[in-house]
Amino acid sequence: MSGHSKWATTKHKKAVIDAKRGKLFAKLIKNIEVAARTGGADPEGNPTLFDAIQKAKKQSVPNKNIDSAVKRGAGLEAGGADYETIMYEGYGPNGVAVLIECLTDNRNRAASDVRVAMTRNGGSMADPGSVSYLFHRKGVVVLPKGGLSEDDVLGAVLDAGAEEVNDLGENFEVISEATDLVAVRTSLQDAGIDYDSAEADFVPTMQVELDEEGARKIFRLIDALEDSDDVQNVFANFDVSDDVMAKVDA
Repeated sequence: MSGHSKWATTKHKKAVIDAKRGKLFAKLIKNIEVAARTGGADPEGNPTLFDAIQKAKKQSVPNKNIDSAVKRGAGLEAGGADYETIMYEGYGPNGVAVLIECLTDNRNRAASDVRVAMTRNGGSMADPGSVSYLFHRKGVVVLPKGGLSEDDVLGAVLDAGAEEVNDLGENFEVISEATDLVAVRTSLQDAGIDYDSAEADFVPTMQVELDEEGARKIFRLIDALEDSDDVQNVFANFDVSDDVMAKVDA
């Protein structure tokens, strides 16, 4: 998944300083609201909320916005929406499998947005289950390298259930079972290692290697999908080499 993760990491860095910053903020706030609704307003007793807050803080979402989202989600403040999670499945250009995770208060709008983005960008919708079997739910923690080596990270997380540590260039990515995510994240904290995000993601079991043209097409599709306010995450089973990534970035 290295190509996809590298691209996602780069993209999120850019997202903080470009025009999509407001959209990113809105999605992070929505995550917090839903986490507080499902698990309560105390981050210490609600690991999902803890991680959602951490991720928002890393992206410079103001504390007052975070606090309001927690209160709305927990029913302590008016204005919370009734969001539901919906997964859509499809195929992008070059046969890349795509999972689209929506968090929405309007199922019809979400379905329409996803369908339009897919069909306009060389993708097609698929029946439930026809794509999801190509992915496993995994715990994924992304952390900046700083002065850390791969061995430093591995030493901190191995006993907590980490399966692998991947080098993403400027970051490391720690993969574990989704059920071990909190243990892995806690081990990093105990070792004094800072991390950018910790969440349960869909990781592909097999990957489609893309050339420059294929990479541009799939990035265009994912950008179109993520432009929808209802789309929280897009997972896809492509891989892009460093050489191709450099050409796309240029």
